[in-house]
Amino acid sequence: MAKPTSQTQKQAKFLSSLTEFTQEHRAKRWQGSFAEYLESVLPANPAGTCRSSHEYIWDMLRWYGQKEHGESADAATVFSHELFGIDPALHRVTEYFKGASAGSEVGRRLLLLLGPPSGGKSTLVILMKRGLEEYSHTDEGALYGIQGSPIHENPLLLVPHTLRAEFRETYGVEIKGELSPHTSIRLDEEFSGDFMKFPVERVFISEAGRVGVGTYAPHDPSTADIADLVGSVDLSKVADYGDEGDPRAWSWSGAVYAANRGMLEMIEILKVKREFLYLLLTLTQEKNVKVARFPLIHLDETILAHTNLAEFRKFLQEKENEALLDRMVIVQVPYTLSYQEEARIYRKLISNAPAFREVHLDPHALKLASVFAVLTRLERPERDDLDLSKKLRLYSGEDVEGVSRSEVDRIRQESPEEGLAGVSPRFVINAISNAITRSELSSLTSMEVLLAIKDAIESDARMDAKQKRAWVDFLVTARKDFYNRWVKEDVHKALFSSFEDEAQQLLEKYLDEVESSLDNRSLTDPITGEKRPPDERFLRAVEEKIKISESGKLSFRQEVVRKAMVAFKAGERFTLDNHARLHEAIEQYLFAERRDVLRLVTSSARPDEEAGQKISAVQERLIKEYGYDAHSADEALKYVTTLLSQE
Repeated sequence: MAKPTSQTQKQAKFLSSLTEFTQEHRAKRWQGSFAEYLESVLPANPAGTCRSSHEYIWDMLRWYGQKEHGESADAATVFSHELFGIDPALHRVTEYFKGASAGSEVGRRLLLLLGPPSGGKSTLVILMKRGLEEYSHTDEGALYGIQGSPIHENPLLLVPHTLRAEFRETYGVEIKGELSPHTSIRLDEEFSGDFMKFPVERVFISEAGRVGVGTYAPHDPSTADIADLVGSVDLSKVADYGDEGDPRAWSWSGAVYAANRGMLEMIEILKVKREFLYLLLTLTQEKNVKVARFPLIHLDETILAHTNLAEFRKFLQEKENEALLDRMVIVQVPYTLSYQEEARIYRKLISNAPAFREVHLDPHALKLASVFAVLTRLERPERDDLDLSKKLRLYSGEDVEGVSRSEVDRIRQESPEEGLAGVSPRFVINAISNAITRSELSSLTSMEVLLAIKDAIESDARMDAKQKRAWVDFLVTARKDFYNRWVKEDVHKALFSSFEDEAQQLLEKYLDEVESSLDNRSLTDPITGEKRPPDERFLRAVEEKIKISESGKLSFRQEVVRKAMVAFKAGERFTLDNHARLHEAIEQYLFAERRDVLRLVTSSARPDEEAGQKISAVQERLIKEYGYDAHSADEALKYVTTLLSQE
């Protein structure tokens, strides 16, 4: 076993990493005249130097996806390691940038992320901004700007219009846009119009440095000033230049200037004044802004905005906003409807919270909280044979009797509003955090998590009594339909160390009996050697555990045999993992056979020595193999005992 790294070694390694990072970033810096830029930088990647903001972001998304997921990664998976359960929204966002980078009209639309709070909108934007910052430090993402330009404009804008056609013929790319008033006056006064001498430098996108990323958050509408976006006269510089109309006396601190060549984030965009919206949409459509004293200022940036449903619905009610809506591409970012993905969100939030690091959660605690959360987001299905629990399982990729996987998309289409309301991940995590704070133990069980959520619901002043009752009912559904099954399976497996072998033997027996039944042939008794018909009683005893009806048994058995043949042809053994529903049926069959033994082991208040040893063995296996600790294992055994006494 390797010797643990000492704290001193860790610190030395980290300092070395910092030094390497600094040296690498310093080595990537470049400065020179425009003539030197044309000679040494441009020929290496002409197309890369002329990329629009949409093209640059699209290239970043593909680069980032390959960095995280390999060369063959789809750009839609770019942030799938950070954002869980919103893959359709991520796909639509990447499709927007793909279309915009190809020059389609979608590039002249503002991208609006719409969804409930704590659904991932802000996180998606943050990840994109961080991705741009990182990409700009790579060779593929190298970005160059005019030195001293407050908007870090493309050096190629120095090329006069009369020479741009020749430039296109020479390098195969087209220059679009105009020099800013600030650079134009510098070119005339500092360089006497000799643009070849104008200094150029490599720039690195930085939100903190206001390079390539701008962010605007609305505040009190009565005091909001459009200068926050487009700047204003800098009175301290007027004395230097003698004229308020001199662009060098203008404060270029507006968010739209910082975002040039990159991305402008508009937080809660529909809360801003209408004049702000028209400016932004004109910027998106025409790629310029107009401010007093100056001609049109060319800016090339992607505007990525986000808002909540309440603000959007209020915006829709005002007819004068129809023209604005036509200039937006709206991507809904709902809550996930997969409880497994929701649990991944909780694990991520927990891993980032110091308060959770020393706390043990039993193996079903987060899954159970996730089931509750998703139940609050679902609409009741139209089909009589489909309840909310079954619908939740379908959305999470599980098999449900009577419903094929091919029907899931149609079921989703029946309820397009699902995921746009319901409990947020933040609500659940806050409830769990409060439970940890109040607990004297460094351990929480699934039931304690449910009680914590129940307490959070009942103490929430924002909810009316009807909604509180509905959400508490969802907690009951989560416990009865999911946790009870999960915890019984754990205890059963832990009690019988030979469970895996027993289950496989039962599976093989079931398969033999099914094949004989379908082929209408007899089986040979291994002890007496006598011929006997297939054991229909055994087959139905297994199938009824998962509610396979008499009329549906034939199709179920045929499906099992087909899957067994697939495994056989692939040279593999047919196991419980090959068929999820049969796996469940075999487990429940075994559990029913051993129920009396389980009651005996777990229900005795004063167990004898043999029973005590069995209890200890069960607890130890729950801890070692199933993710429990001493507290949660003990509670699981008590809970299962209670369940058995009620059956």
